[in-house]
Amino acid sequence: MDKFEEIFRMQDELNKRIGVDTSKLDQEGKTKWVLNYTRALQQETAELIDSVPWKWWAKYQEFDEQNARVEVVDLFHFLISLAQVLGMSADDVYDAYMKKNKVNHERQDSGYKAKDESDSRHI
Repeated sequence: MDKFEEIFRMQDELNKRIGVDTSKLDQEGKTKWVLNYTRALQQETAELIDSVPWKWWAKYQEFDEQNARVEVVDLFHFLISLAQVLGMSADDVYDAYMKKNKVNHERQDSGYKAKDESDSRHI
């Protein structure tokens, strides 16, 4: 088992311990947990932002790199949970990432002058 698969396995175990079995959600449950995990991702992103001195008017702030790292890991927890709600395995995420990364490079090669999601429909 590779590291990414292990992370997915561990997240599934943690979610079940908390009381969320993403493999048994109906459409209503999926909708609920997509929203829950998306909101959690927003909150963790806000906490990550608070790790850096973003208030240009406040001189007391310092960059808390250790906390920033913890917040990144928290983001992974919720992002993996979200992927699992959507029925994605570690392999599915890897495959989609590889395809989307290729699309992103192609967009850069072409100058990416217009938004066109049709180049991502195959992912």
